[in-house]
Amino acid sequence: QVQLEESGGGLVQPGGSLRLSCAASGSIFRINAMGWYRQAPGNQRELVAAFTSYGPATYADSVKDRFTISRDNAKNTVYLQMNGLKPEDSAVYYCNARVMTTIRAANRDYWGQGTQVTVSS
Repeated sequence: QVQLEESGGGLVQPGGSLRLSCAASGSIFRINAMGWYRQAPGNQRELVAAFTSYGPATYADSVKDRFTISRDNAKNTVYLQMNGLKPEDSAVYYCNARVMTTIRAANRDYWGQGTQVTVSS
């Protein structure tokens, strides 16, 4: 099994910053993708930013130039630096990792428990 531990959410004023962290642990052979999604009430879960094994990070258009995803491969950890936060960024943010648990295993998606981000004055 694979566990994802998230931290860093909270309440922040518009224009403020937060940094989310997500650490993967457990039976990990290889992480093929890892990133952040979010879901606001009444909305579908959407991609915020993610790394894959190939190419640069992918960002939602709504967060480009404000959010930055980074990673520490040695720690199986990704970070999301969120600057210039807006009320519409308020949501539960979920960490996702696409993991092979053994060399022969298929990719499987794992999700964190979610962390609330609220942007309000």
